[in-house]
Amino acid sequence: MARAGTHIVGLDIGTTKVCVLIAEPHGAGAIDIIGFGSAPSRGMRKGVVVNLDSCVASIKQAVEEAELMAGCSVDRAYVGVAGAHVRGLNSRGVVAISGRDHEVTRDDVHRVLAAARAVNIPPEREIFHVLPQEFMVDDQDGIHDPVGMTGSKLQANVHLVTASVTAAQNLVNSVNRAGVEVEEVVLEQLAAADAVLTPDEKEMGVALIDIGAGTTDLVIFERGAIRHIAALPTGGEHVTNDIAVGLRTPIPEAERIKKKHGCALAGLVGDEDTVEVPSVGGRKPRVLSRQLLCEIVQPRVEEIFSLIAEEFARSAFDRSIHAGVVLTGGGSMLEGIQEAAEQSLNVPVRRGAPAGLGGLADAVATPQHSTVVGLALFGARRRESRPQKTVHPFLLARVGDMVKGWLSELF
Repeated sequence: MARAGTHIVGLDIGTTKVCVLIAEPHGAGAIDIIGFGSAPSRGMRKGVVVNLDSCVASIKQAVEEAELMAGCSVDRAYVGVAGAHVRGLNSRGVVAISGRDHEVTRDDVHRVLAAARAVNIPPEREIFHVLPQEFMVDDQDGIHDPVGMTGSKLQANVHLVTASVTAAQNLVNSVNRAGVEVEEVVLEQLAAADAVLTPDEKEMGVALIDIGAGTTDLVIFERGAIRHIAALPTGGEHVTNDIAVGLRTPIPEAERIKKKHGCALAGLVGDEDTVEVPSVGGRKPRVLSRQLLCEIVQPRVEEIFSLIAEEFARSAFDRSIHAGVVLTGGGSMLEGIQEAAEQSLNVPVRRGAPAGLGGLADAVATPQHSTVVGLALFGARRRESRPQKTVHPFLLARVGDMVKGWLSELF
């Protein structure tokens, strides 16, 4: 089996499934899909490893499936991280512009970003993304690339993403024990945004809502940069559990019923529609009204969007979402969820899925694969921006290298 030296690998370890995608970059950040594997996820809950051995086994199974399809081995991967332990905050740094001519250099940019990340955070947390939002030279704001401009003071506004050191390290350990080197840990909201959002949406102001099984992840963009991130402790798995309890059916059957017959708005379902519901304990299946099913699903969906509306208000960017909301993730495939979101959030809503891919694109062109595709796209851009550099494994302590990576992508 050939080694994947030039290939990009994305690894998404979710609550219910592990996805591995192998891609070939071919310039301008584009990729061809050559391998894809998935396996039931065991040992993960809400973005945190709760059973290391089970998590390792799931990763190995997904990697082997992807390797078999691609005909190459997986040595390293870009790994997504999400969950309630991941948090973001906006920060600002200011430095004097050095040099006799007061012309901004790359060293000045490095210094101002280092100043922006010099914030007090608890010792159990570590910064792993420094995302530039904009630069200011003296009183001129809205600058994306200040290099070469003249002034006396350089300011940078950035979004810092932090994670629990132990949670991130356990994730890295799981991947390493599965025989895969972690090339970089990437915020899952950032990866999913790369796969489904357009540059125009990011510029105008857009919210991406990734509805996973265990959590619902949110990211808000404005003027092309991340302004706010959040993770809500509810997702598609909670809808499944509500169905299982409400209809007294096993959880696997509840998941099947949700995907096939579920609807987020009872008003979209006919009065005469019925659903066959298997019972527990060997009892006979029952035929119930689909309206009853939707009356169980709808309150949970409304709760999710109510929490999102509260997060919009808390972020102070609720009036900046001019391009509306984009739904992605496996939970976004529920019938009627787009209409439910529009009613709850009072903004235009669309469902987002990866597009513009080559190769075996049909295997991953669905909302539930947005994150793993985005991880591969992130890796392709990173590889293209620093082709001469040998990529090393991710270590939380190497924040300086992460800052340099983001700078190389920005300019």
